[in-house]
Amino acid sequence: MPDPEADRLDVALVARGLARSRAHASEMIRGGRVLVDGRPASKPAMRIEDARVLDVAAAKGDGDVSRAGGKLRAALDELSVQPRGLRCIDVGASTGGFTQVLLERGAAHVVAIDVGTDQLAATLRNDPRVTSLERTHVGHLEEGQIAPAALVVADLSFISLRSVIGVLAGLTAPDGLLLPMVKPQFEVGRSGLDRHGVVTDPGRQRDAVLAVIDAAGEHGLAARAIRRSAVPGPAGNLEYFVAFTRGADASGEALWARDIEAEGGASEPAKRLED
Repeated sequence: MPDPEADRLDVALVARGLARSRAHASEMIRGGRVLVDGRPASKPAMRIEDARVLDVAAAKGDGDVSRAGGKLRAALDELSVQPRGLRCIDVGASTGGFTQVLLERGAAHVVAIDVGTDQLAATLRNDPRVTSLERTHVGHLEEGQIAPAALVVADLSFISLRSVIGVLAGLTAPDGLLLPMVKPQFEVGRSGLDRHGVVTDPGRQRDAVLAVIDAAGEHGLAARAIRRSAVPGPAGNLEYFVAFTRGADASGEALWARDIEAEGGASEPAKRLED
């Protein structure tokens, strides 16, 4: 029986070697970079025929397996975090944007965890420095299942960080650093989103980050710094990296005032990429 998904645009891009994975293909399509017979395509599920001509426009940073790489790269630079020689854990690895950056910065090994399957880019999946744990929900990890790491990064969607911050704390070595990306759109609930799924209220952005900091404090983690992601989410949502270490609880309000408000505060979401 023919594969019913074989004629999807995202599948065809992978089959023709134009994308590293279906997730990568979908990202390029939604970013307006894919042309079918010379016309821009907008839907990964678009049905195509073998004879149709597919083209992919180049983009800055195209060596990255995902846009996430640019987010972490900027955060590491701003926070002066050096992964070199460290064993790291990437939670919510997806195609491996964070994993790729950790390796390029000299990480000794990266454990890439994701609930999905066949998403991690082949170049990373085949790298001996990477251990890929697919079909693994971070919330279902048992204590001791994975040895704690010196540096833990996290990029999770459709789940509140507050619900898994205890697990992330357990994955972080006693003297290690936890660097998750807080996505307000998954913290505020539907009432805090506009019709595009964007958190437009700066106060709600702030409250979302502070709620994660408070939850982390219940597990022995103290926030040390907050940085706005240099790259917005796909819909234009502003996102934030928070650096945690073990120690006395720190004031989230004070950190927000120092790191965000002093730099101009929470601001309007970026123009949606699909606009």
